Amino acid sequence: MFDLDKWQEILGTMQKNKLRTFLTAFGVFWGIFMLVLLLGAGKGLENGVYNRFGAGAKNSLYVFTGKTALAHQGMQPGREIKFTNEDLSAIDREVSELDVLAPRNRVMGEYTINYGKQNGSFQVFGAEPDFLVLNGERAFRGRLLNEFDEREKRKVVIIGQQASNVLFGENADPVGKYVNIRGIYFKVVGTFKVSGNNGSRREERAYIPFSTLQTAFNQPNQVQMMAMAAEPGVSAKDMEDRLRNLLAQRHKFSTEDKMALGIENTETEYLKVMGLFNGIRMFVWIVGIGTLIAGIVGVSNIMLIIVKERTREIGVRKALGATPFSIVSLILQESIVITAFSGYLGLLAGTGILAGLEYMMESSGAEAPFFANPEVDPGVALSATMVLVISGALAGLMPALKAARIKPIEALRAD
Repeated sequence: MFDLDKWQEILGTMQKNKLRTFLTAFGVFWGIFMLVLLLGAGKGLENGVYNRFGAGAKNSLYVFTGKTALAHQGMQPGREIKFTNEDLSAIDREVSELDVLAPRNRVMGEYTINYGKQNGSFQVFGAEPDFLVLNGERAFRGRLLNEFDEREKRKVVIIGQQASNVLFGENADPVGKYVNIRGIYFKVVGTFKVSGNNGSRREERAYIPFSTLQTAFNQPNQVQMMAMAAEPGVSAKDMEDRLRNLLAQRHKFSTEDKMALGIENTETEYLKVMGLFNGIRMFVWIVGIGTLIAGIVGVSNIMLIIVKERTREIGVRKALGATPFSIVSLILQESIVITAFSGYLGLLAGTGILAGLEYMMESSGAEAPFFANPEVDPGVALSATMVLVISGALAGLMPALKAARIKPIEALRAD
């Protein structure tokens, strides 16, 4: 039941000791404020690093050809390993953990792509459609390459947005137009953008179907690079071991020869970074909760002082018939009010600063390296508020119980 007299008494006590109440509340405010800021900054750092991985698959392998560095089965080191279409078939057939397999070749050198009087020296790649999905290229205008382009060896091309700006002008739509690549005309069917992972540089590329590149640019039965992804729930490291054993058997090199194959395991790097952020989150919580506990302890100490100062008053109340519950509830209520109100202000201030920082970054278009979208999980904010109320009750519990045990005759004799 709402007790107006009790609330007036609490507010009167706070007004009587403004400095003490302010310093006590500020300790709790600062604890929650720092906790929110640290969590938000940690999340912003995590988002920034996560974005650097781009939109590509996080459990993928990129396999490059290399040269042997170890002698094997009577063959000298220094042999160049060359992949073929038969290797693709063997991998697809024998690596059971495989979910996606897509090759990519490059037209050697950086060749000029012409459109009318405009030209630009951009890298041209041939890739199967699944490679673009794994690598993080996303359609901006038109479409990406598809299975029909690959199967029918169509002379179509998709170009990065940066390359499109050079050839066709800013914000122009090149879809349906033809560009000249080394004397062969290709129809532009789309443009793409890439987020993170050196995205702007990768938008200075063009992709044609893999089968078209092999035929048109004299690379029959050649595979320069393969991208693949493991099935859901399967570690890319397990697939990497199976793949290395298979290719070592087919191309006769030692499985211990790390130079024969170049393998980039994005899952390994991703897990390392995520493990680092787990440690950072734990550190942030330890620091934030430690600061919060310091504020709660301050509240408890202040409530002890309040009980001591009001000993005679509490004795009079008990002599007039006040129950221990009414004494305990009065002290607890005052503790909860100070803790919850100041903590909620800290929560608002922290989230307000994070929201303001995010708005400034979005409105100015600024991109801080390895930092993006600082935010606090609403569930965390709600949990912090609940912790505040509970902590406020615990902070005032000991002083309240001490007050309830005061005997009226002893209280009236107190100085």
